[in-house]
Amino acid sequence: MHDERFPGLRRRGFLAATTGAAALAVVGCGSSTDDNGGRTTKRGGRLRAAFAGGGASETLDPHRANLFADVARAKALYDKLADYGADLSARPRLAEKWEPNKTLDRWQVTLRRATFHNGKPVTAADVLHSYGRIADPAQAFRAKASLEPIDLDASRATGERGIEFVLKRPTAELPNILAAFGAYIVPEDASDFDRRPIGSGPFRFVSFAPGRSAVFRRYEDYWEGAPHLDELEIVVANEESARVNALLGGQVEYAHELNPTTARAHEGKGQIGIVRLRGSAMQAFCMKTDRAPFDDPRVREAFFLIADRQELVDGALSGAGEIGNDLFGKGYQYYADSLPQREQDLDRAKSLLERAGAERLKVTLDTSAVAAGFTEAAGILRDQAAKAGVTIDVRMGSKDSYWSDILDSGSLCCYRSGAMPIEAHISQRLLTDSTTNATHWRHKDFDELYQQAQSTRDRGERAAVYERMQRRLYAEGGFLIWGFADWILGTARNVRGVDEKAPANTLDWARFDRVWLA
Repeated sequence: MHDERFPGLRRRGFLAATTGAAALAVVGCGSSTDDNGGRTTKRGGRLRAAFAGGGASETLDPHRANLFADVARAKALYDKLADYGADLSARPRLAEKWEPNKTLDRWQVTLRRATFHNGKPVTAADVLHSYGRIADPAQAFRAKASLEPIDLDASRATGERGIEFVLKRPTAELPNILAAFGAYIVPEDASDFDRRPIGSGPFRFVSFAPGRSAVFRRYEDYWEGAPHLDELEIVVANEESARVNALLGGQVEYAHELNPTTARAHEGKGQIGIVRLRGSAMQAFCMKTDRAPFDDPRVREAFFLIADRQELVDGALSGAGEIGNDLFGKGYQYYADSLPQREQDLDRAKSLLERAGAERLKVTLDTSAVAAGFTEAAGILRDQAAKAGVTIDVRMGSKDSYWSDILDSGSLCCYRSGAMPIEAHISQRLLTDSTTNATHWRHKDFDELYQQAQSTRDRGERAAVYERMQRRLYAEGGFLIWGFADWILGTARNVRGVDEKAPANTLDWARFDRVWLA
């Protein structure tokens, strides 16, 4: 999930969601079994999953999905044309296949045979309607920016299951657009999303109480095979302690977003299972490259060398993560892993600052309690910088406005991001006209490299262009990316099938159709 949308934790909501015998009872499991990659699965039962939510304003409209709970509900009910694998490359979903023309400005997409919960087939008309709805200028749907390269007026159905997407410019990464956050396919006549939502996902709608609970039942005719579970209930528990206590007390079988301290306290003890989704959240400091003192690349390089990344991971993340190398997307498709791991070098940092005329540099670092580890990371960097003669004044910001404030104010701030393709990170945050360009990295030649990558059909040649761009960022960019945090889940002892390799927001994260109760 995008970094500025990670929810805060509040307590209200959970107790209301779990009152009543129906909410607390686990439906009995059937005895039928099948083989799933060498594992024996069991059919039946209700799994209850606790997430932080959005209160009474929650909706089942998938195009308004914003928080993790929204996405979990949307994934239960709906499908996208594509979704991201563990390495953030696009994988076909409702789209059975796709093929570009030679100039990469027209793509033919063929839909697989799938049906909505009312039995009607998923058609090209439904896809074009869904994308048209997302792109409506009167709406503020999050996927709108991702669909911008598609000329929807010129795109057309070529049959019931065929679509020709016409693009405004050559785009090699159309599959990433099809997999975009919130780009779900709804029926052409969809209207009442909160009372009678109809999708093509693995579960059908049963009930929904905003800010409390949503219940879904297995869709037997799901195109990828019916879920193992009879029912799925997603309940709201905004405070981490409420989710953990519900898990320990048997009120839920799955708890999303646990902190490292909780994980350490329970890991290996046998009472609950701890699942760590490695590399799910980038952790960084963001330097504004267009204003003093970070308009001088020597100062930015000095800060790269001031940071002790392992100390930051150990102190700010309680060790629940791995060090970064000032590049987004460690382990993802196109990641430049050939670059040497940067290490702390205070002597060289001092030399660079001296050459930049910034020997006794003073700078303000904006942070907030808006995200786990932010205040701790700020304090650690302050102490590390002092060893290089730099004075950092840590300034606490509002949790409510932090993400919008830091886009334009200040010169140094704490930052984080959820999983997305490296290509999307570049297009959303590092191009001259990117709307969330927090480092103010604006270079026309860098923009041109991105366009070159997008118009390069050969994957290997395209990867080489992305590596050139990352080498540039590694040398003089504005993101000091010090770590990648684990995303931590808790499960009951009888829960099986939770994917342990899928970062949050990827295809196999929150895949409750693959989960079963032993």
